[in-house]
Amino acid sequence: MSQATVTATPDVAKVAGVETPWQRFKSDFLASKIAIFGLILMILVLGAAILAPWIAPQNPYDIGNLDIFDSKLPPLSKSADGSMTYWLGTDGQARDLLSAILYGMRTSMMVSIVSVAAALVLGTLVGLVAAYFGGWVDALLMRIADIQLSFPSILVALVLLAVLGKGVDKVIIALIIVQWAYFARAARSAALVERTKEYVEAARCMSLGSARVLLRHMLPNCLPPLIVIATIDLAHAIALEATLSFLGVGVPVTEPSLGMLISNGFEFLMGGSYWISFFPGIALALAIIAINLVGDHLRDILNPYNAH
Repeated sequence: MSQATVTATPDVAKVAGVETPWQRFKSDFLASKIAIFGLILMILVLGAAILAPWIAPQNPYDIGNLDIFDSKLPPLSKSADGSMTYWLGTDGQARDLLSAILYGMRTSMMVSIVSVAAALVLGTLVGLVAAYFGGWVDALLMRIADIQLSFPSILVALVLLAVLGKGVDKVIIALIIVQWAYFARAARSAALVERTKEYVEAARCMSLGSARVLLRHMLPNCLPPLIVIATIDLAHAIALEATLSFLGVGVPVTEPSLGMLISNGFEFLMGGSYWISFFPGIALALAIIAINLVGDHLRDILNPYNAH
């Protein structure tokens, strides 16, 4: 009996004494206080990003809501007309910093999730094709991936954005190109193992098409490590997007982004207005920490060598 059959059939797995990923999730992930803390924190971050237009005290990018007299107010300050409290203060453009962070988190998470999802799909397809067909196809695709991986991610992104220009869509394209090679390498490694198993040989003997063998038979068994990489890479994408925006080559100044908010407050640090950069930096750190905590525990759970 192949490993794929044991993994895909819970009853057989139970008889054979092998825990399924869901059983390991319940027994290992939910038993870890750190993992639960990371999951709750990640849900809060995602919830704040999704609900930003409804829970933010104001729309910080609506000029009609801004009053120049509210510029650079410290935390817990009242607005000039006394109508609202700025819990985290305001920035140099008189925007409520709490609202700006919520909107910035929304943009940063959207850019990161879309880019990682697209890179996952592209890289997985490339890796599966390379492993399945082998030969010159494998050599060509993997050499392209190796060439890209030989350069630092930030350098590749900077060069791409210098060519493409600023814009949320341009940042997404740059991040996809930067990240696809990681997934291609991981998918190829997993697919090379699956290619030699009985269920793949049986599918070939039945004269099933290559696309069907790849997508319906090999892909499901290659997904666990790719899901872990995608989770961890999401934190990397958030940090990379923030770095690009901080350097002024990412999202334009008219778009909210955590990196842009940190950059906007950098010039006021020496003047004592620390909160303009400090609180967006804290929000960025919390998002990255939450995702990394969940990703680390998913890696342990989905690692077949850790199966009980």
